[in-house]
Amino acid sequence: MPQQISVAGVPIPSDAPLFLAVLVIHVAAGLTCVVAGVLAMLSPKRAGRHPRGGTVYYWSLVVVFISMGVLSAVRWAQDYHLFMLGALSFIAAFVGRQAAPTRTQARIRIHVIGMGLSYILLLTAFYVDNGKHLPLWRLLPPLAYWLVPLAVGVPIMAWVLLRHPLVRGERGVPLVPRA
Repeated sequence: MPQQISVAGVPIPSDAPLFLAVLVIHVAAGLTCVVAGVLAMLSPKRAGRHPRGGTVYYWSLVVVFISMGVLSAVRWAQDYHLFMLGALSFIAAFVGRQAAPTRTQARIRIHVIGMGLSYILLLTAFYVDNGKHLPLWRLLPPLAYWLVPLAVGVPIMAWVLLRHPLVRGERGVPLVPRA
């Protein structure tokens, strides 16, 4: 019979070796997503750090999605909502990544929305699953785990969509990559 264990105050619902191995991969990939996503967001939107960070984010998210599928399947009744959040996060990232290469104004908007929503949904899934065990977050009502990432992320995305020179198509900022 599986025993519940705890790591840094966060309960782990199973001590089964396969579950723990998948969980380690899932957590490592999730942390990589968080760091790579921030790197891509804060980097200049040109060749170099931005596309590298975005690529690392995307492929780490693929690992998060696959591992999340395995973890959710084992505990479907408790975790189906996390599967839905993960699937939506991956779909948003897939759409955002597909829109990036042409760099027309419309596709840049799709890229920003897709990748931004992906990141928001990734963080939402984390807080929905773990918020009740985290310092400060445990003081918040459970609805906050769903809404705080949106309340922070959507205004940032709106600001980018309204103000970023690439999205606005300002003169001197090339929309199509140079050959």
